[in-house]
Amino acid sequence: MALLLCLSLTVALARGCLHCHSNFSDKFNFYRDHVNLKSWWVGDIPVSGSLLTDWSQDTMNELHLAIPAEITREKLDQVANAVYQKMDVLYQGKMYFPGYFPNELRNIFREQVRLIQNAIIESRIDCQRHCGIFQYQTISCSNCTDSHVVCFGYNCESSAQWEMAVQGLLRYINIWHKQNTKTSLVSPSFTCLEPPNLANLTLEDASECLMQH
Repeated sequence: MALLLCLSLTVALARGCLHCHSNFSDKFNFYRDHVNLKSWWVGDIPVSGSLLTDWSQDTMNELHLAIPAEITREKLDQVANAVYQKMDVLYQGKMYFPGYFPNELRNIFREQVRLIQNAIIESRIDCQRHCGIFQYQTISCSNCTDSHVVCFGYNCESSAQWEMAVQGLLRYINIWHKQNTKTSLVSPSFTCLEPPNLANLTLEDASECLMQH
């Protein structure tokens, strides 16, 4: 339950996220096919080709996240377009001096990793700025399928809103439990989430409470 509500941390490794974009295959096939025209030094060609071939796998190794790697389509488009723009500019040049081209590829790669990390984290932070249960549509970077993220937002403006948010959380847990066990939690014993404990309840307290159950 805590995983679904984003209240616990699980290391998630993605295949790269960018490979889920519709133009990724065409773009990177072009980049690989034309890599032999970009450097005066023959040694740059296999190095650059390897960087492009292993782009997704290397992203997986560098995308160290404590939350599932799920990105919104809008942010995936933004990241992909930023990467393609930089790559296209790099490929517009003539042949480069030895070492320049693979170094530029590495710079673009590192910037791409940073953009993906920020995009995933920013969406999660925005989600948690709501009050109560909230979800948004995403793409799973592990298999490029449609997915969604469910989180519990703690940005409530009053104790009444907070109490309603927690009650909504309990209802969500009950529905989730029923779907996964075919039984209903008729009277969940989440005493730590019941009045009078709601007044000073923090997100960390809620997380600890859920983990205990």
